[in-house]
Amino acid sequence: MKARPGSGPAGSSDAVEEPPAHKVEFTVISSATERLDRFLADQMALSRTQAARLVADQRVTVDGKPARASRLLSRGERVAVQIPDHEPPRTLKPAAIPLSLVFEDEHLAIIDKPAGLVVHPAPGHWNDTLVNALVARGTTLSGGAEGRPGIVHRLDRDTSGLMIIAKTDLAHRKLGAAIAARRVRRNYAALAWGHLGPGEVRIDAPIARHPRDRKRMAISPEGRPARTDATVIARFDIVDLLRLELHTGRTHQIRVHLEHIGHPVLGDPVYTGGGSRRLSGSARRTGELLERATPRQALHAAALAFRHPVSGAPLEFQAEWPADLRDALLFAGGEELVARHHLLSYLRFFIRDG
Repeated sequence: MKARPGSGPAGSSDAVEEPPAHKVEFTVISSATERLDRFLADQMALSRTQAARLVADQRVTVDGKPARASRLLSRGERVAVQIPDHEPPRTLKPAAIPLSLVFEDEHLAIIDKPAGLVVHPAPGHWNDTLVNALVARGTTLSGGAEGRPGIVHRLDRDTSGLMIIAKTDLAHRKLGAAIAARRVRRNYAALAWGHLGPGEVRIDAPIARHPRDRKRMAISPEGRPARTDATVIARFDIVDLLRLELHTGRTHQIRVHLEHIGHPVLGDPVYTGGGSRRLSGSARRTGELLERATPRQALHAAALAFRHPVSGAPLEFQAEWPADLRDALLFAGGEELVARHHLLSYLRFFIRDG
């Protein structure tokens, strides 16, 4: 059993010094109770596994006392976390999963992630993620957070499209800083129920964990700031094709924001906003058929633009509308789109005003 310094007999050589650590403290301001491990995961951008491990290692206190991961927090309580500077690396198993590589140099790679692929190892998906596929490919990856080497930003499992992968720690730091400073343009294409107004629609609404359903996010005045800008690219009978620009990167941000304004993403199984049931008459039947043609949430990370983290050269990447959602867009758009192979280009999605 590992002994803490000073806990063994005088002169004993069995005591093992704890690795250096730095301390982070939080004061709970939410009126809703929340489990300690979930609170840590949200506040520190950790996985639930990482947060639970910190608690199990007694590196977390609540008002100065060690606490269980399941402990419910209350407003005004102070949470302190001792974070080790060095942790032993977790072994990542390679997985032979095909990847679509858009760009690669010695500093970074751009991946067009397919829907259904989890980005990094987590409970239920330890060995079948994008990270495992990159390991199998032999891609050099930056350190990153534990279990997330190379991952600069994330996409939901059932969201497809472009992702930046950092291959060096320097590139990871600079790309992370660029995203935080909003110097990385991230545009998504989505089919959304109903019709937005003309011009750009700015959705500025803070996001937090849902107070009852912990797998969902929700708009909350106590949440973290979140902004999404939406522009209609094409208007069809019962849905719009939108270009969405992320200014922040909260979990499920676009999906939560669009449901919040009454125009949820077509095919979203969580933030449904009623789906086709919002329609009536013949439009209801059309909506039901459109839902059947949509195998998952119709959301795709279609464009990235940023400066190279080392050379400073401008980089811009585009990913066309994915094949698994083609039938949905054809159903929505009608015969005009049937003969078109590059649907987003044809609909002028990548052409920005100004």
